[in-house]
Amino acid sequence: MLLAVLPFAGTDVLLACFGWATESAVVVIWVIGLSALLGLITWRLQAATPAAAAAGAVITASLMFSTVEFPYEPWHTALIPMLAVSLLAFVATRAGRGKKERLGTAEARRGRAASQVVANLGVAALVASEPARIWLLDSRWLPRAAHAPRILFVLALAALAEAAADTVSSEIGQVLGGRPRMITTLRRVEPGRNGAVSVAGTLAGVVAAAIVAGAGSWALRGDWKLFELSCAGAVFGLFFDSLLGATLEEYGWLNNDAVNFLSTASASAFALGMMSVLPHSGIQ
Repeated sequence: MLLAVLPFAGTDVLLACFGWATESAVVVIWVIGLSALLGLITWRLQAATPAAAAAGAVITASLMFSTVEFPYEPWHTALIPMLAVSLLAFVATRAGRGKKERLGTAEARRGRAASQVVANLGVAALVASEPARIWLLDSRWLPRAAHAPRILFVLALAALAEAAADTVSSEIGQVLGGRPRMITTLRRVEPGRNGAVSVAGTLAGVVAAAIVAGAGSWALRGDWKLFELSCAGAVFGLFFDSLLGATLEEYGWLNNDAVNFLSTASASAFALGMMSVLPHSGIQ
C-alpha cells in the first residue's frame, strides 16, 4: 500500500505545485503550509510517528489540490474533512485508554505507523487524483450532469468518512460497548476481536461518518446529495470492514491494514454505484 499510494500522491503533489505556481502561487503556499502544519501537529501530539505524519501531510496536500475552487479559500477544500478525521481519531483512541490497556488493545503511545495512515487515507487520495478524474469522467459510471470536482470528491469523502467511522466504532465500542458480538454469528466475544460489533460502537461510527461527511459537504459548498452519498458509502464500508475482519482477517489471510484499505475502497465503490444507478443522483 505504501508503494501504491505514496509515490502516486507525492507525484500528484509535485505536479500540482508546478502547475499552480505559475497560475496562483498563493494556492501552493496555503496547501503546502497547512498540510505540513497538520502533519507537524499530529506528530507532536504523538498521534503518529514522524513517517506517518509525513505520509498524512502528503495525502492531505494531494486532496487539497484536487479540491481547489475559485474564489480560493483554504477552508473550502479537503482540509476540513481531513481535520475532522484526525480529530475524531485522536479523541477516540485516547478515550478510555486505561481500559484498552487492560484489554491489550490500546494503540501504541508513539502513535500510528505510516502503513496505518496510508491504509485509512490512501484510497481517498487515489480516487481524487488527476488520473482518476480523467478515467471516471470518460467512463459511463457517472451521471453526465454532475459537477466534475464534486463527483470525485464524493468518492474521496466516502473513504474518509469510513476511515473515521471505523476508528471511532472500534475505539468507542471497546470502552462503552460491553461484550460485542461477531457480525457473522452474533455470538458474544471479547472486546477487540476481529469482526466484533456492538450497538454503542456502531452508533458512534455512524455519527463519526456523518460528521466527516457533513464537514466535507460544507467545505466544498456541496448540496444534500453530497452528504447522503458519502455518508451512505461510509456506513456500508463500516459493516464491510467488520465482515472482512470476521472472515479474511480472522483466518489470517489479510492483516488489519489491508482490511482498512479495502473497507475505504468499498465505501468509495458503494457511493460510485449509487451515483450510477440511482436517478437524480447528480452532485450540484
